[in-house]
Amino acid sequence: MSYPGVDYDVAAWQLLSPADYVNPQPQPGYHLVVVGAGPAGLISAIGAAGLGAKVALVERHRMGGDCLNVGCMPSKSLLAFTEHAENPDFDQAFAWLRQVRAEIAPHDSVERYTAAGVDVFLGDGVFNESGHVCVGGAVLKGRRVAICTGARAAVPPIPGLRESDPLTNETVFDLREKPQSLAILGAGAIGCELAQAFARLGVRVELFDLADRVLPNENRLASVTLAQALAADGVSLHLGSAVQEVVGSGRIVTEQGSVECDRVLVALGRQPNTEGMNLSAASVQIDERGFIVSDAKLRTTNKKIFAAGDCTATLQFTHHADAQARALIQNALFLPTAKIDALVIPHCTYTRPEVASVGLSQEQLQASGTPYDEYEFYFDELDRTKAMQFPDDMARAAKGYVQVFTVQGKDKILGAAIVGADAGELLAPICLLMTQNLGLSAAQRTVFSYPTRSEYLKRLGDAYNRNRMTPAVARVFQRWLALIQPKR
Repeated sequence: MSYPGVDYDVAAWQLLSPADYVNPQPQPGYHLVVVGAGPAGLISAIGAAGLGAKVALVERHRMGGDCLNVGCMPSKSLLAFTEHAENPDFDQAFAWLRQVRAEIAPHDSVERYTAAGVDVFLGDGVFNESGHVCVGGAVLKGRRVAICTGARAAVPPIPGLRESDPLTNETVFDLREKPQSLAILGAGAIGCELAQAFARLGVRVELFDLADRVLPNENRLASVTLAQALAADGVSLHLGSAVQEVVGSGRIVTEQGSVECDRVLVALGRQPNTEGMNLSAASVQIDERGFIVSDAKLRTTNKKIFAAGDCTATLQFTHHADAQARALIQNALFLPTAKIDALVIPHCTYTRPEVASVGLSQEQLQASGTPYDEYEFYFDELDRTKAMQFPDDMARAAKGYVQVFTVQGKDKILGAAIVGADAGELLAPICLLMTQNLGLSAAQRTVFSYPTRSEYLKRLGDAYNRNRMTPAVARVFQRWLALIQPKR
């Protein structure tokens, strides 16, 4: 429910970074000092405090990090509104995302964390020469420190790009006026999601990428399927050609020509928020891109300092940061036995259709020369899908399909990809199978509700069983059945 006259941004910011907040007096010592209040930092802090540890949490901007403020939640809110509204209106769509953000803000608020026993300090966290974290004039002495400072949009050195005052994920959700046209640089997950959302709002969208396909890290069929969906929504694709220059506020020059737009949005990767922290004083090493170097137990080159979330050069997903934080609590407060290098981490692009995957892709398996078996299933073979309404001209793949790759001749899942409605949800049981070292035969033994799309797993399990029916096995069955011939 919306409330007329409420400025949801003001309401959210007051919860996440109160203007009248006064930092507490630091305690003599903390079990854990956490720098950065994004998903990794928030979970580390409140989880440790819940176990009885003395915890300090430092945030220089707003609690919640990118996910709440300028990432997952506003983008998914915008996508959901534009998909389900009959005639999506720009002002209404952006009002909706601000409302959703404000409704979630209490969960990540300063008040909630202080009530949970966390000492929250608002300001820049900087290491002093003794390796302690300083915020303003306060010195926070921690037995262990967790660096969870996240990352921000990278702006590559394309001539004229910075001068065009480009939008990024950090600014695009603050728009108050609808641009008539938008050039998006980068056809990865962020670029594709925002391209589809803005196109639905009646914005002319031009999507550029050096790769020859959208979502270049996904399998080719997924890329083709999504490209067709984007084009159907009115997105113009400019693929396989480098952006050479940006002229003025939005003219994009490539090897193939130029396109004029009102604004430019950059979605070309991330850079870590690690500068200005004086990490060298704490003997914390960073790589050539500025990401913190850490091991499978999240320890940096200073074994008393840990790092988690997007400031490390690992997978940059909120759910990965969550998993890292849980390992960090174990390793920072107790015996350092938790490792993250074997985690099964899925990811999803929330376009329509959704594209979700986990583990190794087909391209990765082929590039490494790994022998594998492939199981593929199209959702239009399911009775549930047959009962659903789809446009007559919709491609079969757009209605949904799944690919699962297993070790050749064995029931071990190496990776999977799903394209279709709710692909991220449908991928979840495969993630569970992989985490528990179960194969498709476990799905074959499981009973699924009929009619549902989750039955695809049963079908894959059946396909695995049929694959086991080698000529030798078939001959054994034939001999046995011959022995037990029914009496005439």
